[in-house]
Amino acid sequence: MPPERAVRAPLVDCDVHVPTPTVGQLAPYLSEHWNEYIAVAGFTGTMATTSTYPPGARTSGRARFGATLDDALRALRTDCLGDDPGTRAVVNCHYGVEAMGPPDFAVAMSAAVNDWLVHECLSADDRLLGSVVVPPQYPELAAAEIERMAGHERVVQVFLPARATHPYGNRNYYPILAAAERHGLAVGVHFGGMTWTPPTPVGWPSYYLEEYVGMAHVMQAQLSSLVLEGAFRRFPDLRVALLEGGWTWLPQLMWRLDKEWRGIRREVPWVEEPPSAYVRRHVTMSVQPVDAPATGDQVMTIVDQIGSDDVLMYGTDFPHDHGCDPMALVDRLPPAAADKVRYGNATRCYRLAPLSPTSQPN
Repeated sequence: MPPERAVRAPLVDCDVHVPTPTVGQLAPYLSEHWNEYIAVAGFTGTMATTSTYPPGARTSGRARFGATLDDALRALRTDCLGDDPGTRAVVNCHYGVEAMGPPDFAVAMSAAVNDWLVHECLSADDRLLGSVVVPPQYPELAAAEIERMAGHERVVQVFLPARATHPYGNRNYYPILAAAERHGLAVGVHFGGMTWTPPTPVGWPSYYLEEYVGMAHVMQAQLSSLVLEGAFRRFPDLRVALLEGGWTWLPQLMWRLDKEWRGIRREVPWVEEPPSAYVRRHVTMSVQPVDAPATGDQVMTIVDQIGSDDVLMYGTDFPHDHGCDPMALVDRLPPAAADKVRYGNATRCYRLAPLSPTSQPN
């Protein structure tokens, strides 16, 4: 008698990372001019690559992650992908190009990172998907890079750091949003950023813990801007994923947006529906870091307050260890809601081909 086989639901991890490439690793993807420019200038990378997370450092990382791309890919297969053909993972690479002043250099480095990601990382496993790195401070150049990369079948998202010189609903960023919508790419607003703007609404904090907790405020500001400045009305097919910024704050923000909109809506006549309606229709959020209650009933209370189970997406933030298991959250949900978090909402957000359950030996 053949062994019994268990049916395993598909899984999409919307937020994983690999070691940021060094300048030397990017050299094959840069022109002779830019390689000479880098050598003469003594450029060794942005702070995102040289000091925030030094090569080999294990701060908030997993022991198996290692310092090389090969090490990271092996750990990624072990910890996230497994041997299941029904899994997918979106690789988000923060290079810090938003801190680069010279516009042509910023876009050249963005393009090099993107080509490296496709040829060195995505090519290693068919289940990996990619996010386009762009310089948001130069929206027209960023849009051109989106146009260049949009034809790659496994590029599903445009990566924008949460910290920016202006909130992303500002019309200065319309070229980026328009290009993403035109090519069916999600816009992923991710924790962090190197723009030298304060990470809190009232200035610079003293400790990283303050910045880490306060990133939820930055996410709220970005979401409010996208809704109230009319981005979702101008770009009706735009999809935005908020990554690594928490999510239990969303019901309170939606309530306040709706309340204040009723009294001051004359200022934003393009917001023709309650702001919460735009959020439910256009926005998804990663569940990591898990800032949720301990029981499934309490989690579903928050989901009910959001008014939709189409918002949350599974994400590990691999290899960063937040001390909480996002799958433990998923396992506390009712089956239908759990399936949406596992893969359904990400499949819709990233317009993936339908994923089918697979069977595995017990």
